[in-house]
Amino acid sequence: MAAFVRVSGPPNGNFLIGYPGISATMPRIEGKVEIRPSVGITAPVNVSLVTVSLHRRETIHPSADSVTKKHLAPPRKELTDIVGKEMLLFRCPAGREYEEVISMDLPFVLFIPFGRGGSDSSRRVPPASLQLPSRTAETYYEIVVTVQQGQSEQRKYAFPVPISRYDTLSTFGMYNRPESAERVTDHLVTLGISLPRWSYGPLDPVSVYVKLSPNPDWMTKARKVTINKITIGIDEEIIYNHEGDEPQRKVKTLVKRTEPIGVKLPPTGFLTNLGLVFPAKDLRDAEGILPRGKAAFPTYAVSGFTTTASLYKIEYYLTVKVCILMQPTQGNLPKPG
Repeated sequence: MAAFVRVSGPPNGNFLIGYPGISATMPRIEGKVEIRPSVGITAPVNVSLVTVSLHRRETIHPSADSVTKKHLAPPRKELTDIVGKEMLLFRCPAGREYEEVISMDLPFVLFIPFGRGGSDSSRRVPPASLQLPSRTAETYYEIVVTVQQGQSEQRKYAFPVPISRYDTLSTFGMYNRPESAERVTDHLVTLGISLPRWSYGPLDPVSVYVKLSPNPDWMTKARKVTINKITIGIDEEIIYNHEGDEPQRKVKTLVKRTEPIGVKLPPTGFLTNLGLVFPAKDLRDAEGILPRGKAAFPTYAVSGFTTTASLYKIEYYLTVKVCILMQPTQGNLPKPG
């Protein structure tokens, strides 16, 4: 007879204890496996073996957001992996095929890896649960309980558990390190940008310091440069199957701002400060009601975030574009003789 299996967490709490990505909190999943008869309360259940593990499931379908390409593209690619190690909760004594059980509660603790990098992938911090629009890519976690009943019957029971990452919060002090970069395209003007910090979240103000410096060796030509406009934006890049043979990239601009300038480049350079707000997703509907979320995915205020999974990778870039105009060279044309 099949057993009724349920996983319950701590009282008035969730399965997840601690903060994944922060090792000092010892992130882990705590709960207990409850096994009862599926029919009645007096008929025992035969149980030989009980194990519990945390499974990470990833799927990608880059063409799922296109009605025309969805049916012509390859099928959805899926990957399943065990996070950490599988835990043995119960095994019947040697020499016996099974134990007759009427009620059984088996507590467990599954530790979530919190190491960084390294060759051993089982020690890396697992990516956060995420589902992109149209399910083009998703990562979700399940507590899988395996119950062996005798030698021939084995059943698996899955229970979703959402997992978020907390080591990428933009409020941490370690991200308050300025970032700067310089680019030169025509050897005439040097573009320098500077950011006060290098991590941003939803509704965070993004302030960019932009400096345009003329080439001192070509000062005669640099005086003829007119700064027309400066455009800054935030781009989202999703790479599907980034570790495979044929990676597929999709780039989308989340927000963009163009500032007209219309001044000549001074010999000492041009310095300005531009800003925009990192976009956020409105979680409430038209009536101001927060809809019920899915059991396997946390509720995020953004459509995506920086993450690296086995089948896809998401990164964000701040782009700065400067449009310059060159004053045409004027000279005296020879008079016809």
